[in-house]
Parts: sequence; C-alpha cells; structure tokens
Amino acid sequence: MREEIITSGRMNPGVDPYLHVWGWEIAIYLFVGGLAAGLLFFSAYYVLAGKTKELPSAVKWAPMFVPFLLIIGLSALFYDLHNKLYFWQLYTTIRLESPMSWGAWTLLVVTPFSMLWSAPFIREIFPNWNWWNIKILLGIEEWMTKNRRALAWPLLIFAVILGIYTGILLSAFNARPLWNTAILGPLFLTSGLSTAAALIMWLSKDAMERKLFSKIDLILIGIELFLITHMFMGYLAGPEVQIESVRLFLGGEFTTVFWVFVVFMGLIIPAGIEILELKGYHIPVSIPSILVLFGGLAFRFIILEAGQLTRYLY
Repeated sequence: MREEIITSGRMNPGVDPYLHVWGWEIAIYLFVGGLAAGLLFFSAYYVLAGKTKELPSAVKWAPMFVPFLLIIGLSALFYDLHNKLYFWQLYTTIRLESPMSWGAWTLLVVTPFSMLWSAPFIREIFPNWNWWNIKILLGIEEWMTKNRRALAWPLLIFAVILGIYTGILLSAFNARPLWNTAILGPLFLTSGLSTAAALIMWLSKDAMERKLFSKIDLILIGIELFLITHMFMGYLAGPEVQIESVRLFLGGEFTTVFWVFVVFMGLIIPAGIEILELKGYHIPVSIPSILVLFGGLAFRFIILEAGQLTRYLY
C-alpha cells in the first residue's frame, strides 16, 4: 500500500476560519478618502454656482483640510504595504479594469490638485503671506485664482471618482460575498458627502451656511438609509452565501455595533437633532457633526471587518 502525507496550512492562525488581510489602515484610508472627496466636491460645486462669498467655509476653509486628510490616508496605505519599496510600480501602467490602478492614479492627481486648489485661500487667512517671494509660486497662485472656475470642473469629476472608488475598491473583490454588490460605490460616495457636509456645518460660523448644509446632510442621510436598506434586501434575495453574509448584521456578531453605532448613532440620531435645529431648537452643532463623522468611520471599520469574515466555502 502506498502512503501519502498531505500537508496543509489551512489551520494556521489567520487562515482559518478566514483570511484577514486588511486592518485598521485600510478603514482609515476609506474614511479620510471619502471625507476628502466630499469636501472637494462641495468646494468645486459652489465655486461653479458662484457662492464663494456666501459659503466661505465650504469653498475656502474646509478644502484646506483635504491635503492633510489625503496625506493621512496615503500614509495608512503605505504602512499597510508589505513591499513598501515597490509602491512605484502602480504607476508603471494603467489598467482600466483594475480598481487599484484607478485609485492610485486618482490619488496621484487629486493630492497635488487639492494643494493647488487651497493655496490661493491662504492669503485670506494670512494677508502678508508672500510665498517667500518665489516667482513660480506667486505665478501659480495668480494662475489658480484666474482659472478657478475652469479648474472646478475637473476637480468635481475627480472628487466623485475618488468618493465612489472607496466603495468600488471593496466591491471588486468577488470572493467576499458581503462586498460583492454594486451598492457599495454609491453608498460610500454618499457617506463621504455626508461626513463632509457635517464637517462643513461644524466649521461654519454663518447661520445660513449651517442651515444649508444641515438640509444637505439630512438628504444624504436619507439616501444612505435607502441604500443600506436596498443593499440588505439585495443580499436577502440573493444566493445562500449572501444571505449568510447579511446575517452577520441581522442577529449575527455585528448586529449590535452596526445598528447602534452606524444606523442609530451615526444616521438616525443626528438626523433627528438636525431636524430639531431647523425647527429653531438651539442644539450645539458639534453634536450631530461628531455623530455623523463617528458613524462614517464606524461604518467603514465594520464593513471592512465583516467582509473578511464572509466567503464562498460553506
């Protein structure tokens, strides 16, 4: 009789019961990427709408956070890489079918673009700012100021691509049933816009601007709730593997954290507070803003972690 020894690594920690690849670094990147995309979207949109003076926080001040947010996100991505010295290989080719390629090139464009977009506004904070009298920097500032409306169009497009890409990055992984849905792209874009509206509302000192972005955030929260409901209905109407996946949120281990921290604390409660504010009740604007930002961050952590628990091997 011939005997064969089969060696398997399936029972090693980190392989079974699931392969855990992405950690907190990716969740942080997904959050700050969506938030940055939302801030750039509102800034570009209201420049095109001619509301620069009426909405200074949205157009001028909030976008100044974007370069720092993107640097944080890129740092988290770099930290997550196992072969850090080879990150440049992402830029040796363009693969239209690869979400990673789309994301790498989008970030390469948006990061310096966001710095150039915010640079002319620095002088409004620091009137004596002179860019060290370097002619090329002064020329860039002057050129950006003259062509701001024309530059708002490509910025608007790249902001939407960046916001929706954070969801497509996950949905492209067909091997993870929880992520394998077309809803994630629009859902992450909407969540990014909502967190951006909440941050602008928090930063603004103008009552009219706060009221406007409170209304915008209410609409976005409603869209988020609709998309989440639609996503869950799609899972329940799908194959058994997706039904098993969504059960993580319907009685499974992520039920409490998802419905408490994301749906109620991150969406429903701030929406109720914003409605009370619009009706004239004086509630600190920081409360709904912080709740929305916290809910957006928690949503990405939970979706990232839960998705890696799901698989087709049942």
